[in-house]
Amino acid sequence: MVAVADKVVMVTGGRRGLGAALVDELLARGARKVYSTARSAYVDERPEVVTAELEVRSAASVAALAEVAADVDIVFNNAGILLPAPLLTGDFEDVTMTFDVNVFGLLRVARAFAPILAANGGGALVNMHSVLSWLAGSGAYGASKAAAWSVTNSLRFELASQNTQVVGVHAGFIDTEMVSAMDLPKATPAEVAARIVDGLEAAATEVLTDDVTIAAKAALSGPVERLTFPTAR
Repeated sequence: MVAVADKVVMVTGGRRGLGAALVDELLARGARKVYSTARSAYVDERPEVVTAELEVRSAASVAALAEVAADVDIVFNNAGILLPAPLLTGDFEDVTMTFDVNVFGLLRVARAFAPILAANGGGALVNMHSVLSWLAGSGAYGASKAAAWSVTNSLRFELASQNTQVVGVHAGFIDTEMVSAMDLPKATPAEVAARIVDGLEAAATEVLTDDVTIAAKAALSGPVERLTFPTAR
């Protein structure tokens, strides 16, 4: 179990949406310092927040951040991208960018910060996935989140020896800019952030943040034809 109080935490993609809600939740629970990253520089006036530029597609950018944030105890891999298009007809560059951010970006951050977490006692790595990790019909985004889920499960095994708690988070639809065009029931970022940190502090290995996600996970044992995003039917 990793408690947030008095810890140094990093949230990638912390400028807006769920990332911003995670920063707020971590501060409310007593985090001593929160590094919050975005692709471009921005200002947060709260003294506990250290903002930093990060491009997860760049190994050099990730390495530069690791040098600055060598005191981190907990890493939230939250940065992600959604470029909706079918796999067969969408721009292939969008497909490769989606995987570069959502899968390889997550792994770049994990590789750079694993030694830091080990040096600081183990800590935790929290990776954001999606209910679409398990549902077909969401193009490269869902495929990338499925790959990220697999990466997280392997990282949990590889990081166990250094006492790093690895948490995979699956969420349905959150009321953020990323899915603003989808006319579906959505949870607030604050609600989801609280559930994620609850799971972390309860020593969870996986956090399912809503009923839709719980139902999708349960359906994995059934026929694969049923694992389809509703709007893709």
